[in-house]
Amino acid sequence: MSNATQSWWAGTTTRARWTAVAAGAIALTLIAISAVVWSSPSSPVQQAIGAAIDEPTREDELIEERGKLLDQVVALKHQLNQSESGLASLSTERDTLQQSLWSAEGQLEAIAAAKASGAGNSGSSRGSGSAKSVAPAKQASATVNREEPRATPVAEPITAPAIDQLLNPSSKYFGMYTEQAPFNWATFDDTASRIGVNPGFVGYFGGWDENFRANAVQRSWETDRLPVVTWESRPIAAKNDEVNAPEYSLPRILDGAFDEYLHQYARDVVATGLPLGIRLNHEMNGVWYPWSEMDSKGNPINGNRPGDYAKVWKHVHDIFEAEGANDLVIWIWAPNRVDNVPASHKTPEYLASLYPGDEYVDWIGLSGYLRPAYKSDFKPTFDYTFGASLAAVRQVADKPILLAEVGASEVGGYKPKWITSFFESLARPENDDIIGFGWFNLAVTTYVEGERLTNDWRVTSRPDSLEAFIAGITAEGSGYATH
Repeated sequence: MSNATQSWWAGTTTRARWTAVAAGAIALTLIAISAVVWSSPSSPVQQAIGAAIDEPTREDELIEERGKLLDQVVALKHQLNQSESGLASLSTERDTLQQSLWSAEGQLEAIAAAKASGAGNSGSSRGSGSAKSVAPAKQASATVNREEPRATPVAEPITAPAIDQLLNPSSKYFGMYTEQAPFNWATFDDTASRIGVNPGFVGYFGGWDENFRANAVQRSWETDRLPVVTWESRPIAAKNDEVNAPEYSLPRILDGAFDEYLHQYARDVVATGLPLGIRLNHEMNGVWYPWSEMDSKGNPINGNRPGDYAKVWKHVHDIFEAEGANDLVIWIWAPNRVDNVPASHKTPEYLASLYPGDEYVDWIGLSGYLRPAYKSDFKPTFDYTFGASLAAVRQVADKPILLAEVGASEVGGYKPKWITSFFESLARPENDDIIGFGWFNLAVTTYVEGERLTNDWRVTSRPDSLEAFIAGITAEGSGYATH
């Protein structure tokens, strides 16, 4: 018998046949059971399938979650806008209150100084010894006993160099503007210590809605620094983009609307007895301040007329002369860099029309910054920033030049290179008439063509910028005092 039909799992052909039949029966039974299980609604398999169908997919969950988050973002943006609006209002109110406080303190200290030194005494004449010494007044307390006024405390007198010595310095001036100096020296002194050079003057701003701040002058000379106030004929809290201030128009000033204020201001200068620089209504050749005469199309700004600016300067100067205050004041005529004004304002004739005359001006000042590159011919150099302006002001008058307000932005990455060029150029012989500069040591955020932009003008904005500044100002032969 042949073994061809035998299988490995059955010893004989008969057994193999019956075993195959049994296996087929078992398979059919399993198939039938599976069909019943899969088709039954109560089966675990059908329940699992139904749950999977009913359960949202992960994609649906993400879409729903994204929608909720978008709603939260919209709500938070709304809250943020409301908060920023409230903060802006509070900031403006704070600034106004702070300026009012400083103004009141200045008036109180001027009165105290006048009592201590004899009100009505005139300042020293130019070139005759040192400026008058005065005892600093102590800050008034919130409550004053009017029946028993306190005596002015005895203190070391504050002294200052003679005005002629200040007008013709033996070393170049390095000054700074910070947020609170000269009322708070924290930022000013910290920056000076990092540079390793003590600035010789401090810049600050004042408005025509506040009285002379004697404390600013006194605090400056307590640290052996010349105070230089940028004195603006508008309220101190006014925004820089507001050119309409009818109450402070140049014709009103010329008509005598502020004469009483100006006479008192000059008398307070005399009573304090210490010299200061006054940068009156700076950047007058631009179109962004209410004391500018006309816009780029020749239309009047703030009701001003051609020739009014120089007349107002003379008017203020004459009042100070009448009160004897000019013996203590360095008058700084300070236009903006001429290449950054409208074409109608760039002509030598227009700039010359704003100059009041040599007898009314001690120094020429200039404002000039390294700003983000937006012109095709931009170069991060001193000559690109100041070259045209220096040539223009030298045509107007032969006066010492103070770069009264300068700074450099970090935008673009040119700042260290520009600073190096700045100091190298100041050391050139043709710039010997530049007696110094004042650095605008602040970071300022503004909107430029609708875009929010922060220019960090500070010396300490980045380590490489600070390093370039230190190298320039301390270089041998730079001419800056390093005390």
